[in-house]
Amino acid sequence: MHDPLTAAATDEQAARALGLLPIREVSRRTGVNAVTLRAWERRYGLVVPQRTPKGHRLYSAAQLERIQAVLSWLNRGVAVGQVKALLDQAASAPLPPTDNWRALQRDMLLAIDALATRRLDDLFDGASALYPPRTLCEQLLLPLLASLEQRWQAQFGAQLERLFVHGWLRSKLGARIYHNNRQLGGAPLLLANLTPFATPPELWLCAWLISCGDCPVQLFEQAPPVNELALALEKIAPRGLLLYAGQRLDATIVLRQLPRLADKCPVPLLLAGPAATIHAAELAELTSLHLAATPAEVLTNLRQLQLLDGA
Repeated sequence: MHDPLTAAATDEQAARALGLLPIREVSRRTGVNAVTLRAWERRYGLVVPQRTPKGHRLYSAAQLERIQAVLSWLNRGVAVGQVKALLDQAASAPLPPTDNWRALQRDMLLAIDALATRRLDDLFDGASALYPPRTLCEQLLLPLLASLEQRWQAQFGAQLERLFVHGWLRSKLGARIYHNNRQLGGAPLLLANLTPFATPPELWLCAWLISCGDCPVQLFEQAPPVNELALALEKIAPRGLLLYAGQRLDATIVLRQLPRLADKCPVPLLLAGPAATIHAAELAELTSLHLAATPAEVLTNLRQLQLLDGA
């Protein structure tokens, strides 16, 4: 009887012998998910892989380099529909990029101003089909949140708008994290919020990016007592513990509780967010505690600690 799984495995073995990689391996190495890679191919012809007789996509080393080049242009603000011309042109001087991110951010701000959930959903869903999560985070969501924080300082209705945005982001990313977790196995990375009375939206961004790196996550959204985290480590047995704080921490946490936790923590321990910068000097002697101010630095630390299964 014909076994499709055996046939697929044979296709993959033959491809690797020729230096070709299947789409899931390309996704792992580049951080661009398979849905986005297919959209780039189908809509724009950006990266067109070879196909096995069974239709499986196979990518060469040159195509991996092309994917990195695509990411480079996207990070400079070029719309995805303009990238192919920039990659394919023979002239040495590239065309000046257009700030696609600024236009998308403006559209999202208009949707937020109108408290229009569906319009905001459509804008984000359209962008996430074309851009990898880290690019979306760094080029769109973090600048958007920074812009909103500035306008919320002196605007009537700021609290209403803040609740709307934070609730939308939590719902949107939470659903994607849940879906990713259902597809993944192994020990999770445990994330705990240390910001009292609030959940920083950047914590959800970190959780989303980590889950997109093929790492399941478990999140304590409300700040747990630091001295009870050892119990959570015992019961959950995570692969690592990431603490996120969006503001200055209480001196008791910095001087007593974090050092005790770092001394006894059986897994890699990270402190992320603005607190990592605020307390860097005070925590410098805790060599087992890794500091990461931004979501990008979180990913870098997790890769160095070999806690992410994917890119």
